Amino acid sequence: MALVELDDADLDYLAAATPGSSHSGSDHGPRRDEECVAPDDALASAHHDPYALRRGYKTRHELDAIKRARRSKSINSFYEKQNDLIVSLLKPMEEHTEDAKQLTGSLQTQVRIAIWASLLANIFLCFLQMYAAIVSESLSLLSTGIDAVFDMCSNMLLVWLHHKALNMDKDKWPVGGARLETIGNILYGFLMGTVNIVVFIESARSMFARESEKDTNALHLASLIEVSAAWGVKFILFLYCFSLRKRSSQVQVLWEDHRNDLWINGFGVLMSAGGSKIVWYLDPLGAMIIALGVIISWGITIHSQFELLAGKSAPHDFIQLIIYKAVTFSDEIDKIDTVRAYHSGPDYFVELDIVMNAETPLWKAHDIGERLQDKIEALPGVERTFVHVDHETNHAPEHRRAH
Repeated sequence: MALVELDDADLDYLAAATPGSSHSGSDHGPRRDEECVAPDDALASAHHDPYALRRGYKTRHELDAIKRARRSKSINSFYEKQNDLIVSLLKPMEEHTEDAKQLTGSLQTQVRIAIWASLLANIFLCFLQMYAAIVSESLSLLSTGIDAVFDMCSNMLLVWLHHKALNMDKDKWPVGGARLETIGNILYGFLMGTVNIVVFIESARSMFARESEKDTNALHLASLIEVSAAWGVKFILFLYCFSLRKRSSQVQVLWEDHRNDLWINGFGVLMSAGGSKIVWYLDPLGAMIIALGVIISWGITIHSQFELLAGKSAPHDFIQLIIYKAVTFSDEIDKIDTVRAYHSGPDYFVELDIVMNAETPLWKAHDIGERLQDKIEALPGVERTFVHVDHETNHAPEHRRAH
């Protein structure tokens, strides 16, 4: 994200709205002293700012003025994201590391609660929903019951993979077990898709081979109540996993699963009741729609998980953070040649080429590269960092094969 200043119209408005500020033409003039020193509490610990990034930071007063002048949420949103980026860039590496350690400790507990709560709930709901489906003979409720069975199986798979990933033999698997979770998510997604294809086919067969002359099916109120209770439990789990979904790939899958179950169970109850009170074919039609929805939803999840294994690039803001931290890490670093950050499972691999003076002693170049590598690997989300030291930038990019 580029660091930009306000245009003349914005600055003229700020000049009138901000006491003590001045603006004449394209000369922005000095900012208020308190803004130059510390525009925000988030920048209080940022003492090293060689590129004057603070000048791009917009205070809350300025953001309010921009909003009144432009009346555009998108512009305000841009500057808020820019503020977040500046704070991230200027935050010392040690604070990033300490935040990551604190986050990891609390996150592990929260992830463990999410996994085990989902597992225990899904075991109970599996038997409850399958009983409701068998008693009612409703295809829509059968779809919800089958989904509950595989929810339980998926949770067991996640628990096993999490345990396996933490206890991988480092000699046999030097990259660790983080990719196991991604592979497990893909396998489970394929399994869910296959089962729901069978449900779709059987529901279609039942719909087009109707033997009964009755216009509606029998109503089983107890079964509908049981599935509605399952919906309530899933809603609670959905809310708990919502705040953790972007901090753990395991919780992300659980959250998606609970989200899917909300509409699956809710829609299943409606279509089953509709088949009992309105017309019979709403029940098999509901089962077909649920199965198709699950197939599409898990297809999207499988695609996103494949992207992580295939090496999708890290977000642009993260790459900017790596570049800034590298170029300001040591005065001995003259330039940054190449930076790559990409997924290898849920976390990132970082490749960094730094340029130093050709006369730099080998021991110093090695120590600076090693310390930089350690600092970047301590950042949250980084699994491995490779730092390459060079003395010029005229060569072709590293790690590119000639075709």
